[in-house]
Order: sequence, then structure tokens, then C-alpha cells
Amino acid sequence: MASVLLYHVVGDLTVGKPELVEFCDVETVESAIRAIGGSTECGIPVWKRSSHVGMIENNEMRQQRFVGILTSLDIISFLAKTQCLEDQDKAMKTQVSDVVVPNNTLLKIVDPGTRLIDALEMMKQGVRRLLVPKSKVWKGMSKRFSILYNGKWLKNIDNGSSNNLIANANRPSSSSAAAYMRDKFCCLSREDMIRFLIGCLGALAPLPLSSISSLGVVNLNYSSIEASLPAVEATQKHPGDPTAVAVVEITQDGRHKILGEISASKLWKCDYLAAAWALSNLSAGQFVMGAEDNVSSRLLPDISVNSTVEDNKVANGGGSARARKFSSRSIGFNPVSPSFGMGRTMYRGRSAPLTCKTSSSLAAVMAQMLSHRANHVWVTEDDNDDVLVGMVSYADILVAVTKQPAAFIPSTRSITELASEIQS
Repeated sequence: MASVLLYHVVGDLTVGKPELVEFCDVETVESAIRAIGGSTECGIPVWKRSSHVGMIENNEMRQQRFVGILTSLDIISFLAKTQCLEDQDKAMKTQVSDVVVPNNTLLKIVDPGTRLIDALEMMKQGVRRLLVPKSKVWKGMSKRFSILYNGKWLKNIDNGSSNNLIANANRPSSSSAAAYMRDKFCCLSREDMIRFLIGCLGALAPLPLSSISSLGVVNLNYSSIEASLPAVEATQKHPGDPTAVAVVEITQDGRHKILGEISASKLWKCDYLAAAWALSNLSAGQFVMGAEDNVSSRLLPDISVNSTVEDNKVANGGGSARARKFSSRSIGFNPVSPSFGMGRTMYRGRSAPLTCKTSSSLAAVMAQMLSHRANHVWVTEDDNDDVLVGMVSYADILVAVTKQPAAFIPSTRSITELASEIQS
């Protein structure tokens, strides 16, 4: 295990992080769409409104107010319901409490002096966000760089006295809690952890240059849907973490050929109403490949999709919102291939799934995920870019970097053989 994980604390990752602004469950779906656009990992933490006005809230009380994490796919799945499509204005005004899936275990409040290795263990167990108090001091400093916080040396905070620094380090936990800037927290995601780790690749050697298959990082238990099935069935797969479903064609020899994906990351900054209509009315293959290439234009409805700009025009007397014909480009896709299912070659437009090979290095996969702001990468065979064998997610990477060195024993079997065993 790399020493960098033992000697760094979560407080080191909070430098420059903005203060958390709670998103309450009484807010509307329309507000949630705007908030998700500026979030990490394609979702936002949702909270119950505090009932203790003017009262100092402890960590346990705050933890109990946390409801769950709302993703872009959750919202689009909700808007794709028949009653929501019939009255889109009402659907957009629906409270988030009716949409978010309650799960209080996805966020945990931790002390800024918590070791990084302990924080990674929490995230390996399913925690997706760490809520860290924005404080000036903490206990348990084990290395020189761990006393850096908010860009300042702690001894400079306490009037430059080294005696005060020692006193603060030995201060009891109750006093440390009192030093917190009350009601000010910042939120760390798994993306923040991966971003920190990729800056410490040398300290993690030889892991970064090892292939993902030799490290056992490839997750063979992924969710998928056949391209010919209705796209809305992808929401019934309950993919969990990550919220992604591969859209595949099944070849004659039973292998999965990946065409695209229906996921929170792909739908992160899309036209939500257009995506909801497409999810409800198109097949999975049509949804990811581009409806205008597969469906006659007379079958595509004129749907009213009110963008922020159009709403502003209406508010300023600039005219009414225009109804426009549905296009997969309005979801955020940019297909360039001929029709789906008729001998077409896979396109590499914006909706193309993010893939790597079984021989790809761990460092390359980490860089891929960060550059695309994705929380997963699909893994294909080395000799065939289209044949899907598994996926790598944030959780899988965190498991790899926290394993003991003795655990990394190259497998004598290929990843394809392992996949065949799982399917059988």
C-alpha cells in the first residue's frame, strides 16, 4: 500500500473547494436540472430542510437530514412517465422529494484529519460523497505536508507561535469541533479522490503502468440492454453504481457488441424533456444511435422544450417558446452513421461510449475518466474494439489502489475466459 495514502488526510483535498450549498428536497425538478449541470459525478446531494433554525447542528443531526443523491438519469426516467409527458409543466414543478431515491448511506461526514486511506475504504463500501467541515486545525498530523490547510501553514494562523501549533495538534476532539467554521462544509467526491491519486502516480508505482486485467479491476457484472428493446427498459435495470446501462447487439456467438450507453454521465447536460420523450418512445438502439437516422420524420412529434434562454425571452416579453421537432442532437448526441441494424459500422460521435481495452494501463483509464468527467469506462477485447467484456468504475479503481502488493498476482486466464465463466 502506498505511503501517500497513509500520510495524507482528507483536509489536504479540500484546499480551494467551494462551500457546500444544500439542495433541499422541496425544490423543483426544474431547479434540480440547473443544479446538476454544475455538479460532479452527474448528481447532487439532496437534503431535508433543517427544522432547527438558529440552533447549532451536530454531525449526527446533519447526517439524518441527508436524503440521497439525485442524478440526471433519475430525472429523465421520471419525466419519461406517461403522466409527465402529458403535462410537462406540472412535471417540471414537481418536488425533488418525489423523484430522488432515498439512500442515507451515500454520504458520510468526516473530520478533516481523517487519513486518506480510511476515506478510500469508506468509498469502497459505497459512500459517494464525503462532507468535510471547513476548519483550521485537526488532530492526528503525521507528516509535514498534512499540516497544510486552506493554503496556509497552521503556525501562521496562530500568531506564528510554534507552541500554539503543538497545543492545537494535541487539542481534544471537543475543542477541535469548536474550531470549525460553523455550518460551513465542503463536499468531496470520488472524482476528487481519483484526481488526487493521478497526481501521485509515482508514489503508487508499479500500479499505474499495470494493465487493468492483471490488477483484476475489470468488473464483469455490468448492466446491458439489447438495442431492439424499448429504451425505457434500461431504467428498470436498476444499474446502481455506476448508473449506466450498455446498449448492445448480441452476435451469433453470444458476445455483446457495444453500440452506446444510457447513463447519467451521457445525459448529464442534455435537453431533459427531449431525452425523456426519446426514452419513452424509441428503442435503445435508436436512442443512442440517433432517431433522425432511424425514424421517419413524420413519426417524430413537435415537442415543446423550453430552454433557459427561451424562458428568459418569454419573461422579457420577447415572444413565446418555440415548439421544435425532436432530434437526438437535442439530447446531446451527434450521430454520423447510417441506419441502425443494417450493416452499419459503429460511429464515433459524441454519443459513442467511452471504452478502453483489457490491456490498457490503470493510469490511462484514470486519465480517460477524468478528461471525460465520466465515472466509468467500458472495457472491450484487445483484438476487437466493439466486443464488450466488462467495465471499470471509480469504485473498482479505489479497490485496486488500496490492495496490498501481494494481492497483485497476474492471472493465468484471460479476461474473456473469466467473462465466459460468469455468463455460464
